Amino acid sequence: MAILVTEETRLAVAGITGREGSFHTLNNRTYGTNVVGGVTPGKGGQDVEGIPVFNSWAECAEGAQPNAAMIFVPPRFAADSILEAAAAGVSLVVAITEGIPAHDELRVYNTLKRDFPGVRLVGPNCPGILSPGKANIGIIPASFFKEGNVGVVSRSGTLTYQIGNEIAQRGFGNSSIVGIGGDPVPGSSFVDILELFQADDQTELIVLSGEIGGSAEEEAAEFIAEHVTKPVIGYIAGFTAPPGKQMGHAGAIVSGSSGTAAAKAEALEAKGVRVGRTPTEVADIAIEILGG
Repeated sequence: MAILVTEETRLAVAGITGREGSFHTLNNRTYGTNVVGGVTPGKGGQDVEGIPVFNSWAECAEGAQPNAAMIFVPPRFAADSILEAAAAGVSLVVAITEGIPAHDELRVYNTLKRDFPGVRLVGPNCPGILSPGKANIGIIPASFFKEGNVGVVSRSGTLTYQIGNEIAQRGFGNSSIVGIGGDPVPGSSFVDILELFQADDQTELIVLSGEIGGSAEEEAAEFIAEHVTKPVIGYIAGFTAPPGKQMGHAGAIVSGSSGTAAAKAEALEAKGVRVGRTPTEVADIAIEILGG
């Protein structure tokens, strides 16, 4: 069935009239995603190649009935846009915007937990969600992927694409690909997405692609041991990263022995997760498990 994004997705986009927002919105629509509207204050009544534009999320919800939101607005406006979409009744919010201040991310996280517990936030600073053959929300290059039974959840967009492409080249496909982003306060964690993949009938194998910094992978390892019965393959980016240096994402920083790639790989392996040292090795393990 895939997770989060399906044929039933009705997408609206904040920032649809901007260059990046319109480009990726139209790419998503070309793929087959049902894009029902967009939000840009002051531009209500316009359209982007036939997609109606509204002044606010409240107006968009009334006029287009979206059930998913993509956030493509500048960082200083992103937190408010996320919360306005949630208040308008949108149940899935995918925040592509990077550079959102950490205090804004924390405000969003706490407000959603307190006031909108039924709203799922993926991101910010993420590539989005793709369910091959069904729908795409975000910037994931969908042509790399085909429909199948491997679920992928990743903190890194580029590594998501590489692992998925390696699996596709071997004749297998993906149920859903979820980029959760690498910021310090993500809306959804590895654990959140693992729980969804565990319950998804289409997903038979899960790939978890992590990176240095934080404790998300260690927490995922504990959850896998207790709650996940499907095979899980791990990959950790950053085996050669120097301590104390931020590598790529804001959350990708090692302090002493905490958060290193080696420590994360050890935590996963201790719970029965096979960890590939390269994306190619991850694909090789996947094919071995799937019987290819």
